Amino acid sequence: MNDILYAPWRDEYVTNEKIEGCVFCHISSSQECDDEELHVLYRDAHCFIVMNRYPYTPGHFMIIPHLHTDKLEELPSQTWLHMSDLAQKSVRLLKEGFGAQGVNIGMNLGKVAGAGIAEHVHLHLVPRWKRDTNFMTSVALSRVYSTDFIKIYQKIKSLIPEYIG
Repeated sequence: MNDILYAPWRDEYVTNEKIEGCVFCHISSSQECDDEELHVLYRDAHCFIVMNRYPYTPGHFMIIPHLHTDKLEELPSQTWLHMSDLAQKSVRLLKEGFGAQGVNIGMNLGKVAGAGIAEHVHLHLVPRWKRDTNFMTSVALSRVYSTDFIKIYQKIKSLIPEYIG
């Protein structure tokens, strides 16, 4: 049995220049003209929404405050409430606009809790469909991403004005 998986979409992860410092702060401080390159779906004074570049399922994105903190308990209440409002609107977008049958929402606070980027809090929204966990995910501990990332980004970005504003 061959245990090498070919995943050309991960090539960028290995060969790309690494961002110095916090990747989320880099995206937050970038100009809006960079949004497509960085896969930003939305931004306002408190938060931005960005596609997860290495998603669990197609359409997985994150709501991230501009404020750099790893402590949810220190996030200003106004920012947390705004993130919650965006989460509600995003769930509607994923269900009605993107056709998700369910949505997982979650935060991993701290490296030991599973945060890949532990230094900056962020809220994951993961669209789900019946039978989206398959043999590869369950047995081989690998994910199969069956559709083009950029097409998904463009589809969700086109839904932002209708569902989020």
